[in-house]
Amino acid sequence: MTDQKNTILAIVLSAIVLIAWQYFVGVPQMEKQKQEAQTRQQQAQTQPAPAPAGTPQPQGTPQPQGTPGAAPQAPGASAPVPGAVPLPGQQPAREAVIASVPRIQIETPTMFGSISLRGARIDDVALVKYRETVDPKSSAIVLLSPSGSPHPFYAEFGWVAGPGATMKLPAADTLWRQEGSNKLSVGSPVTLAWDNGEGLEFRRTISIDDRYLFTITDQIANKGTAPASLHPYALISRHGKPQTLGYYILHEGMIGVLGDQGLQELTYQNIEDKKSVNYEVTNAWLGITDKYWAATLLPDPKAKLQARFTGGTLGTAKTYQADYLLDQVTVAPGASATAHSRLFAGAKEIAVVDGYDKKLGLNRFELLIDWGWFYFITKPLFWVIDWLFKWLGNFGLAILAVTVVIKLAFFPLANKSYASMAKMKAVQPQMMMIRERYAEDKMKQQQALMELYKKEKINPLAGCLPILIQIPVFFALYKVLFVTIEMRHAPFYGWIKDLAAPDPTNVFNLFGLLPFDPTQLPVIGAFLWLGVWPLIMGVTMWFQMKLNPAPPDPTQKMIFDWMPVLFTFMLATFPAGLVIYWAWNNTLSVIQQSYIMRKHGAKIELIDNIKSIFVKKSGLS
Repeated sequence: MTDQKNTILAIVLSAIVLIAWQYFVGVPQMEKQKQEAQTRQQQAQTQPAPAPAGTPQPQGTPQPQGTPGAAPQAPGASAPVPGAVPLPGQQPAREAVIASVPRIQIETPTMFGSISLRGARIDDVALVKYRETVDPKSSAIVLLSPSGSPHPFYAEFGWVAGPGATMKLPAADTLWRQEGSNKLSVGSPVTLAWDNGEGLEFRRTISIDDRYLFTITDQIANKGTAPASLHPYALISRHGKPQTLGYYILHEGMIGVLGDQGLQELTYQNIEDKKSVNYEVTNAWLGITDKYWAATLLPDPKAKLQARFTGGTLGTAKTYQADYLLDQVTVAPGASATAHSRLFAGAKEIAVVDGYDKKLGLNRFELLIDWGWFYFITKPLFWVIDWLFKWLGNFGLAILAVTVVIKLAFFPLANKSYASMAKMKAVQPQMMMIRERYAEDKMKQQQALMELYKKEKINPLAGCLPILIQIPVFFALYKVLFVTIEMRHAPFYGWIKDLAAPDPTNVFNLFGLLPFDPTQLPVIGAFLWLGVWPLIMGVTMWFQMKLNPAPPDPTQKMIFDWMPVLFTFMLATFPAGLVIYWAWNNTLSVIQQSYIMRKHGAKIELIDNIKSIFVKKSGLS
């Protein structure tokens, strides 16, 4: 009766684990993916008619701080801006907003877009190499969009006046004059000019490299009779809270390494709550990051900055901004001054980010990629996988190869564990006798078992060692698959077109033969996602579990028997690359463990039974 209760308890506990996992992990993952797809479709669709006049103006440029220790002033309000952010549902299409003002085209091997002559903002950037889906004909990833479009996200540079000054300065509605080249490309910078009519001439030169780095040089010439005191500034602004994945292991939002304060990460909710976070630092960079893309300001590491992250509202839309202000520059009559800024706007490719980090002498720009707390494992693991990819030409094969490398690295340690498990398997009959002899006295039963373990030099926890070894590698690989853009849309073979996405097949619709999506069913739909590779992983895990000695306690045995089923469902929504790794790792473990156990004289009933079945079938034939 007790065994029956234990069995029922084990089944109930297993069911609770499965249901809880699907509810708190599986369902949110599927919902996030569906929302992402819907958001992308909405972004690609044409929006309704333009907003009416008098809509709220966008968040303005940062203002210099007053006396030391005073609170920073709110962003200044410039003149009304044509195309300012309308109310939700009233935005014109992105293409219409872009076409409404004169622009300079951007065309490089990695991006295309334009720079608005009104405000001289870098506000139209799409990435050539990256598409919304695995279909190469799908839309290119849009990173930056102008104010007035459905999802404004842009960079702005310029000057603000010192305390008490009233000079006319270029603002968001200023129409700049184009000089020279009409297209920004690698090796071909563009120059913009504007005269304030009061003796100050402004000139801006923008250049771009073959990746994702803009270099902005602002020059001011004073042809008046009075000195001009100004602060150079740079900002990145985002209007409207973007769709985020919301995972604990991934940061999305405000990011920067601010001098000695190190890495600063604020989610959109953080900055909404705090309103403003201020820093006075040198050796800093800051910006706004998504999972795979980012826009960041990269000032001179030696420059002293008044940097900050701010959050606010613009009508009904929430706004988020990263900006910095440099020290005041005084330009005497007849003199000129120059300010330099840099903008990274692109994909967070590891080689590119690391290259800028070293080339520009930045303060740990590598942390733009969210390697997590265990970056000392995660990043080297990526390097190994990437190196193997260059040899094998497929990230899936690289994952299989790195699994073999890890197995070889831990081969001696795993062998000791498997040898101890083989001994435990060999004394199973003696363990059964002890349990039967002391069935009514659990204390004596445990004492007798411990004496047996000591006599035979068995470590009963040895079976946990291979799993403990695998756990950090598993999470590191999960992080690599989850955050590195190199893994995005990386194909394997057959139906796996994206190693960073779940296996798209599903046993519950006969792998696509039935014309319906079982995950859409109410209530039970969240539990009906089970692809081919999760099934393969479950079978390999079942084989491995059967090689291990059966736990003496019936409840433990039942839980272990159900573990392959639980893990099969739990991993069904994980990236396919991770499931393939686990299945391959299990297969190698079965081979290694079987060899070691045979070597130590342990009987493997599962393999013997399979052999006997094949022998009988061959005999019948």
